[in-house]
Amino acid sequence: MAIFVFPILAFLCVVALVPLAIKLAPILKLIDAPDGPEGRKRHEGSVPLIGGLIIFPVFIGVSVFAGFSLSAYWPLYAGILLLLVTGAVDDKLHLHSMVKFFIQFLAAALIIIFGDTQIFQLGDLFGLGAVGLDFMSLPFSFAAVVLLINAVNLMDGLDGLSAGFCAVALSWMAYGFYSGGYVSEFLIAAILIAAIVGFLIYNMRSPFRRKASLFLGDAGSLCLGLCLAWFAIHAGRNFNAPAIAPIGVAWVLAIPIFDTCAQFYRRTRQGRHPFSPDRGHFHHHFVHAGISDGRATACILVLAFVTGAFGVLGLKFGVPPIVITVSWIVALLAHMAYSTVPDRYIGLFSEMIKK
Repeated sequence: MAIFVFPILAFLCVVALVPLAIKLAPILKLIDAPDGPEGRKRHEGSVPLIGGLIIFPVFIGVSVFAGFSLSAYWPLYAGILLLLVTGAVDDKLHLHSMVKFFIQFLAAALIIIFGDTQIFQLGDLFGLGAVGLDFMSLPFSFAAVVLLINAVNLMDGLDGLSAGFCAVALSWMAYGFYSGGYVSEFLIAAILIAAIVGFLIYNMRSPFRRKASLFLGDAGSLCLGLCLAWFAIHAGRNFNAPAIAPIGVAWVLAIPIFDTCAQFYRRTRQGRHPFSPDRGHFHHHFVHAGISDGRATACILVLAFVTGAFGVLGLKFGVPPIVITVSWIVALLAHMAYSTVPDRYIGLFSEMIKK
């Protein structure tokens, strides 16, 4: 049970610090104001954008206290701090998208080049042996990390959704680490999960909370994406005995990857910039169909649990790798095609709630 002392400490620290941080947010001018019924920000009243500034200092502090030293984990810690500062400045001053993209690239470089977090192979995708990346390893690693940072950031559109998804995804990775005997990786993942859960108490809607008391902010969502990439790559990188096979990791991360690819595809087809904001994301379809924010978040988190279970447990219980791989590809292409006309999903969800 001693291994759970540090996650419990992280949870308690976040829970204790949130009320203090909420009072500090107006002084720092880290407040998110709604922009009207026709805008993208339709929450009630002004909400502090300070969640990430609590989660990640606690995560780093408790991790170092638990023995994850600065000398060994400095690339991850440095990448987090870089995105934490960038996100906080963006929350306050609104940086240009290219500036944010460049800094995301730098954060990716820190964990890939200096943090031994490069993707060298994709595992046994088709039952024919491991698929190596060879000279494509480095560019694929950068593309994967930056994509995931942006995917988690773009997912942050409903109370509790982005952080809740990361908690679910990290829990599957923690399960893989624990069952594979990777105790250190399990512990540091558990510390981050506990810090996120402490934040979700104040951020996720429930019978006890009508709306979020604070948001992650870009500082939080960008750092969550980086950490998710770090854990995902480490979960699937051991050639002989990965904690989770790479295609299993792909299923754990399916929802934000599918949605980001679909949005880029739809916007490009419409002649728009792929990063141009709108309300056409997967989670928006639930809301437009008349499903409440809280129920929409719950539905997507359940779906995230199911997709993770299919990828992680499917392989564990003998589903052939080719079935897992082809299913992922078909699901991605089907979602991209279906998302080209958002009304399709809206109509589908509307019919579901009628039944």
